[in-house]
Amino acid sequence: MSTQAPVPPKPVRKPSIDPEAAQKLEKSLAQRPDKHELIERNILKDDSVAPSLQAAKEKLQRSQLEDKLEHALQARPKPEELVKGGILKETDAPPA
Repeated sequence: MSTQAPVPPKPVRKPSIDPEAAQKLEKSLAQRPDKHELIERNILKDDSVAPSLQAAKEKLQRSQLEDKLEHALQARPKPEELVKGGILKETDAPPA
């Protein structure tokens, strides 16, 4: 005859959050924007590129933007040209 040790009763678990908080959380989750909207608002990154290429893609886009800005700055008129065109007053023009 073998004696088995008595099995302790399982503890009763209470929910970690109260039902009111759970309901409030469910409501908030139901109202949150979907992934597409978050991508459009630039909150999430577009994941159409493999994660291993994401950093390279962002670096390339930044480089292209820098090049475009540099080109635009080089092409803009000099202050002397703006004074001649009557766009800028001579007193407002930076010293040459």
